Amino acid sequence: MLEKIRDIILKNDLCVLATVSRGEPHCSLMSYVPDEEGKEIYLVSHRSTRKYLNLVQNPSVSLLIDTREEKAGQDRIKIKALAINGEFQAINEPFKKDSIRSRFLKQHPHLNDFLNDPGSDIFSIRFKSFQLLDGLKDISFETLEK
Repeated sequence: MLEKIRDIILKNDLCVLATVSRGEPHCSLMSYVPDEEGKEIYLVSHRSTRKYLNLVQNPSVSLLIDTREEKAGQDRIKIKALAINGEFQAINEPFKKDSIRSRFLKQHPHLNDFLNDPGSDIFSIRFKSFQLLDGLKDISFETLEK
């Protein structure tokens, strides 16, 4: 199952990030870049946004990545939806941040101004567990070892 999960993560580049602060959920559509090992993804946000402030207060998150763009019309019944539980991680190493910024620019060139804005920050979401819905009824769970 981990190969199916990794495949979904690597073939897509948009996710929904769900954060919580003071019991209130908040969802954001985000562009992402995955790491090579399939254990985390990298995101970028302005530090002043609600989502970023939520992440700092409560690092636990949920992500949703799906295959709806691949499945149109009658094939919608075959959509895969991957829910990921994870944790916000700041990236403090300048070299690593620059490397991720370069990967972002290659995959998402439209984010050039956003990535170079001094108010923006690149961070990671480290994966903890997965729930994969494959079609309407096939549900699988996977937890990563620490």
